[in-house]
Amino acid sequence: MDAIAATSSIAGVVAAQGLLIAVALGMATWLVSLPLRDASLADRVWSAFIALPALLYAWRLGADARVIVMVALIVLWAIRLGLYVTVRNWGHGEDRRYRDIRERNQPGFALKSLWLVFLLQAVLGWLVGWPVLAAARPDANPWSAWDSIGTAIAAIGLLMETVADAQLTRFRRTRGTGDLVLDTGLWRWSRHPNYFGECCLWWGLGVMALSGGGLSAAWALASPLLMTVLLLRVSGVTLLEKDIGERRPAYRDYVARTSAFIPWPPKRGGLR
Repeated sequence: MDAIAATSSIAGVVAAQGLLIAVALGMATWLVSLPLRDASLADRVWSAFIALPALLYAWRLGADARVIVMVALIVLWAIRLGLYVTVRNWGHGEDRRYRDIRERNQPGFALKSLWLVFLLQAVLGWLVGWPVLAAARPDANPWSAWDSIGTAIAAIGLLMETVADAQLTRFRRTRGTGDLVLDTGLWRWSRHPNYFGECCLWWGLGVMALSGGGLSAAWALASPLLMTVLLLRVSGVTLLEKDIGERRPAYRDYVARTSAFIPWPPKRGGLR
């Protein structure tokens, strides 16, 4: 019992250190955002809020094959997403969604953005990284078939997200000025295949955390549950589609025939 208590105490200290890293990064990015008047810089470091604490957990708590695979997937995801968002937003100023937040929280948004945007995302990112914290334990179960299943789900999700973002980037470069909608490739089957792929990544890592710790690691499922809510109801599908039908009439037909999230054969009919 003393060994278990000591292990839990160390894990708690390391978890707190992970939170401090995320918060420090959030505050530093906030300071950079002030002269630029660009709170959407938070999107560029979002993946780092998750990856940096995960690397700390592997370093401080030990890394077996399971943890190494988990951290490798997270680092690959973080580098790809961070570069993608940075290149996509470079030179375009503050994202429209953040401009709306800025307008709703005046006066004093410069200070308010510290907790409304940067510290909030830092804490959420720290929570999303919990599967690695749950898996990095000295009494972890050996690698099992569930780890292989979780790895496959996570890797397929990462690949789907990468391909979907590449297809979207190519479409944006070639669509011209018409009211066109991307409805080919993965986007024919889902209106948000990139979000679905990301969701699969975190559920796959959640499965691996459960494989390593059993039911005692079930708290790590807060990560994929949180990411699913964020992608579906907060910063993802709901927010992006709030008024897109009014701004782009062709999108209404796309909504009528295409699954919002889970890839599914499109309905027949509708304008092409």
